[in-house]
Amino acid sequence: MDTHESKWKALEPKESVLNWLLDSDPAIRWQVMQDLTGAPAEEVAAERARIASEGLGARLLALQADDGSWAGEAWNHGWDSTMHVLTLLREFGLDPASGEARHAAGLVRDRVNWRGWDWDGAWRGWGFVGNPFFAGEVEPCINGQVAASGAYFGQDVQRIVDRLLGEQLPDGGWNCEAEKGSTRSSFHTTICVLEALLEYELAGGNGAGVTEARLRGQEYLLERRLFRRRTTGEVVNPAWTRFSFPTWWHYDVLRGLDYLRKAGAAPDERMAEAIGLVESKRDGEGRWLLENVHSGTMPVEVDEGEGRPSRWNTLRALRVLNWYSAGA
Repeated sequence: MDTHESKWKALEPKESVLNWLLDSDPAIRWQVMQDLTGAPAEEVAAERARIASEGLGARLLALQADDGSWAGEAWNHGWDSTMHVLTLLREFGLDPASGEARHAAGLVRDRVNWRGWDWDGAWRGWGFVGNPFFAGEVEPCINGQVAASGAYFGQDVQRIVDRLLGEQLPDGGWNCEAEKGSTRSSFHTTICVLEALLEYELAGGNGAGVTEARLRGQEYLLERRLFRRRTTGEVVNPAWTRFSFPTWWHYDVLRGLDYLRKAGAAPDERMAEAIGLVESKRDGEGRWLLENVHSGTMPVEVDEGEGRPSRWNTLRALRVLNWYSAGA
């Protein structure tokens, strides 16, 4: 590593920031204990177990209807549908082996369907009872989010994974517009698919084709230094430099780096500028703000509001910097 990259070794979170992070919901606390403070495994597990019965996780679980859905839909244009709530529960780290998680995922598996979509990918109309939820629908950005949660919660998402592997574009990524003729990948769609393939592998899914496809997609991000055009070096979208949580289908630099961290990628110089961007956003107290909130109806509020210090973004930024510095 050069001198620019090696400076990250000196970065340490303030004790006041760690205390602030720990003074929060179990969904955050257990991840802080595991990723930032090095708490004993049994203490981390005990804190994680509280997600199902306390705080944000318990509130989300309580919103599930008898038909297995949230907000009555497999997916909607807001953020409170079945797909979106499962994404949040995965982000929170609800233990997939817990009775509460198995019950909730089982209801989704057995009772929730994609209205209108048939197994062959054809649209049959809103009155048609279509694919089971974990069989997915047709857009890779949506299928990626479904498969990520499905794999995490121990469901069979093989059909989605096989479909995603067949939809990878020559440049290594994915794009929901490919069926309309697009031949260039989308950062948004690509990150959704990468997270799905990684969760599939972490859950025990095997096959060299999955890992090979994921690494090709990972290279798509790295070749563009996580936010620049490969051709001109220009920033693709300035919005990607403003960090959100939850991210939903939207890409941003922190999300890309957090994926690479979780995937165990080896830090290299193509990440350095993105890491520098993350560090530059640390405020005087050692925290990161919630810089952007994607409009839509939330099932529960998970942070203090746009423009305010964000425990979720602070947790994610600190563990990304820790991961990078460890490999520097």
